[in-house]
Amino acid sequence: MASEKERVALGSIVASGGLTIAKGIVGFATGSLAILTDAAHSLIDLFATVMTYFAVRIGDKPADYEHHYGHGKVESISALAETALLFGLSAIVIWEAGHRLWEGDVAVEATPVAFVIIAGAIVIDFFRSRLLTRVANETSSEALHADALHFSSDLWSSVAVLIGLAGIALGYRQADSIAAIVVAVFICFAGWQLGRRTIDTLTDTAPAGITERVNAVLAAVKGVVAVERVRARKVGPTTFVELEVATSRTLPLDRVATIKDEIIKKLRAELGEAEIAVTVVPRALDNETILERVMVIARNLALPVHHVTVHDISNRLSVSLDLEVDGSMPLGAAHEIASRLESAIEDELGPEVEVETHIEPLQTEDMAGHDAPAERTAAVSTTLSQIAAKLGSVREVHDVRMRETADGAIVNFHCRVDPVLSVHDVHEKVDELERGLRQSFPTIKRVIGHAEPEPGVSHQ
Repeated sequence: MASEKERVALGSIVASGGLTIAKGIVGFATGSLAILTDAAHSLIDLFATVMTYFAVRIGDKPADYEHHYGHGKVESISALAETALLFGLSAIVIWEAGHRLWEGDVAVEATPVAFVIIAGAIVIDFFRSRLLTRVANETSSEALHADALHFSSDLWSSVAVLIGLAGIALGYRQADSIAAIVVAVFICFAGWQLGRRTIDTLTDTAPAGITERVNAVLAAVKGVVAVERVRARKVGPTTFVELEVATSRTLPLDRVATIKDEIIKKLRAELGEAEIAVTVVPRALDNETILERVMVIARNLALPVHHVTVHDISNRLSVSLDLEVDGSMPLGAAHEIASRLESAIEDELGPEVEVETHIEPLQTEDMAGHDAPAERTAAVSTTLSQIAAKLGSVREVHDVRMRETADGAIVNFHCRVDPVLSVHDVHEKVDELERGLRQSFPTIKRVIGHAEPEPGVSHQ
């Protein structure tokens, strides 16, 4: 993309140089202020296109240690300099044209060569303006937009000069000065358009409609509950967008990361070349359950909890939960942790809430072990099957694995149950199976049972 910008800018230098020389020669030969003004306009365009060439080369450099947002505003500075040149030229031309109109004694000659040169300039300006506009739109180049505007204003200026030459040929001596003033007006208009757009860029004016476009994209991202802030600015071809969005505070961090990735992906598809910075703010939503609020508190304190139960007892809220702490921790330290958790829950739910915490030991480090002998595993498997047969609801004990560790044996097994049973009922049955096994094998430290629905049985 950068090579195309540079190639077009070089082409503009050649075109501006050729037009400047041709118009200057004809202007001096005929004494036409309008043609000389047009030649001066082309000369400014030549300087401008040279600046544009270097501006696009510098502006396409990536961000570095000193320029965190890249070098795109170099193009805007170049465009601002071109604006100043345009207004300066307009002032000089209007002054000289007014002087000629007042004096009325300047002879101007309308030669066939002058008509040919100006007509040729119109054709060149037309095609250069179209090419520059296309590439500027594709690359979001402020400098190329400025260059396109120069050639476009040149075109209309040349049309005015051509009309002035026709007036001179018909005997209207003041037509040249009037054409020069018209050219100056065109130049002022071009400068005003260019200056307004350039100043908007340099003052970080948000691109038109950017907030509405961003909000429309975010509305389609599941998990975003509010858009707190949208800030955007354009630097060269890149749109920089800073967002602050709200999500439910109950979401896990990996889900929040997924939401951010989705936002960035969709915005880049909408905006094209863009740098997106997303800040996610957690929000407490009105539809949060008590369980969700308790889990958020525990997560914020980095405390593992489970088996959270919530009861409404005589219009009084009661919360109980299991809190896991390092099994080697002294009870006094563990109790302080539990008290901190209980206080945080009371702060969230109100001082009238009743909070009960059951402290359980948590394995904090990997435990070394090895598979138990096959005959011992087989004995455990047989015992599990016998206990399951007595329970009746649990069947087909399989995939029994037993590992020996320094703290005792650990047994994992799978079993099948009727899929129509509730999770609560299945949990109770599997617990009975686990307790029965530990009674038969006191050296077993832990039993973990995994219940599966029986195949071929409908769970409707």
